[in-house]
Amino acid sequence: MDMMKPITSTKIPYGKEWVYEVKYDGFRCVLTWDKDGSIQLTSKNRKDLTENFPEIITFCQKNYNQVKDYLPLTIDGELVVLNNMYQANFNWIQKRGRLKKSSAIQQASNQRPASFMAFDLLTLKGETLLITSFSKRKQNLQNLFKNLPESKRMIYVPSFENADHLWGIIFDYKGEGIIAKRKNNKYISGKNHQDWFKIKNWRTIQGFLTHYDMQNGYYTFNVFHNDEIYVVGKCKHGLKEDEAKTLEKLFITNGEKTKDGVSLPPAVCAKVHTLDLHREELREPEFVSLLPQTDPQTCTLANLQIDLAMIPEHIGISKIDKIYWPDPMYTKGDLLSYIREISPYMLPFLRNRALTLIRFPEGIDGEFFYQKHLPGYAPDFIDFKLIEGEKMIICNRMDAILWFANHGALEYHVPFQIVDQPKPIEIVFDLDPPDRDAFSLAIQAANLIKPILDDLGLLSFVKTSGNKGIQIHIPIPENSLTYDETAVFTQAVAYTVEGAYPNLFTTERMKKKRKGRLYIDYIQHGKDKTIIAPYSPRRTREGTVATPLYWEEVNENLRPEHFHIKNVLSRVKELGCPFRYYEEAREKQNLSKVLSLIK
Repeated sequence: MDMMKPITSTKIPYGKEWVYEVKYDGFRCVLTWDKDGSIQLTSKNRKDLTENFPEIITFCQKNYNQVKDYLPLTIDGELVVLNNMYQANFNWIQKRGRLKKSSAIQQASNQRPASFMAFDLLTLKGETLLITSFSKRKQNLQNLFKNLPESKRMIYVPSFENADHLWGIIFDYKGEGIIAKRKNNKYISGKNHQDWFKIKNWRTIQGFLTHYDMQNGYYTFNVFHNDEIYVVGKCKHGLKEDEAKTLEKLFITNGEKTKDGVSLPPAVCAKVHTLDLHREELREPEFVSLLPQTDPQTCTLANLQIDLAMIPEHIGISKIDKIYWPDPMYTKGDLLSYIREISPYMLPFLRNRALTLIRFPEGIDGEFFYQKHLPGYAPDFIDFKLIEGEKMIICNRMDAILWFANHGALEYHVPFQIVDQPKPIEIVFDLDPPDRDAFSLAIQAANLIKPILDDLGLLSFVKTSGNKGIQIHIPIPENSLTYDETAVFTQAVAYTVEGAYPNLFTTERMKKKRKGRLYIDYIQHGKDKTIIAPYSPRRTREGTVATPLYWEEVNENLRPEHFHIKNVLSRVKELGCPFRYYEEAREKQNLSKVLSLIK
């Protein structure tokens, strides 16, 4: 049968008869699971996707016994490659769909495994649920998932009663949008209904039009960058009929003929909706309106970057052209865009911790100052915790971290415990070589410590410091170890590495006595001491970032300057966040060998 398809809407329907779900940007897909255990993935165009996503099939096969009493069944959902729980990576799922060779498919499934986002149950135990209300189908689906282990390969998509709450999450995570679903609706093929509506989370951008392709009807959309015309993409749809005819006539009458159409110098400005920009291609662009009063000179790449980042208006950003990093010419606007885009991956490591900021209002070459206490002029949406009469900064929200960035906050340092708690929630080894030229020592030290942690059964994560060193993070359950206990452990590991290679590594705190050796800073792991947060920018000439890594990247080719505010986000989208399983690791962490070592 044909799938039920949501109808595009610009408005969210409200009322008690509605629930709301995340709209994911992927391949709509039906999963069919037969009594004999066979599984098939079928796209909305009836294409068999089973062989393209072996990780989904493997998960089902491993959990056959848990659901065999419910078979055969059919689940409606979306195949996605997740950037985070509210944003999917459409470019990656497209790559996955195009692969043909089994070796390439397996490699891709290992590198960026897909997830099946399950949002509806169509058959259960071989009986159709199509005439059952959506709320009952949803309840049956939720009950089914109670039999399955929690996994990123198959994920139950929850419904929300509060549309505005979900929309706020989607905005923060830059998700594709939401789908409103009527609770009592039956499952109806196609769009012959008024029960499912999709509302997209558009980015609204401004630019000018320079070329009209008379063969396909597309206009070239541009901005200025360094006084040169920068092509952003192409757009065709969205204008009212009279506007479209006026625009076409304007180009044909006044434009210069080219091989495939007509061109005009920068003059005609327009506002456009798009879902994203990727490699000079706008995702699903639509004209919103023409802007006859707009000066094309105001349509710049810097403003486009801010618009695509979707920075909330209440932040009140200013001076986006101010140079913060002179050598690569990175601006305050670049910083704001980076912080906005990276916030879904960075905020989990700031949440409920007393934050220490280093602010550089005039850029890295200007004066700077540390800030732990909430300034009196801070807006109400920024959290704080009153400790010994002082308002300590707590940064749990995207707009909060953006507000600080707009006020020159460049570096974000966090303690190892959550606020008001005496015990750490992570252990960190800070591997500090004397300078960048000795960075290879940090690589060597990290690769010596990793097998020690493996032997102790510890799950560990690694990142560049963003400056000249490497830091190893070990998440631990809350209230599992005291700082006194972690001190015994970190000292034991540090002394082991130092003892094996005393000419390369040291635990000597005084710099003048280190004599070119790497300092294994185990003492820094203490109550109220801090470490640079994952994904925080740094005050370096290159605009580097404290960047999470995969352990296999910690080799002779690694350099800290390879990771900066202009490429870390694209790295995360291409490779995934190396720290994405940090909280899962915390829950799974087995400390039995560590406790034995301490005792």
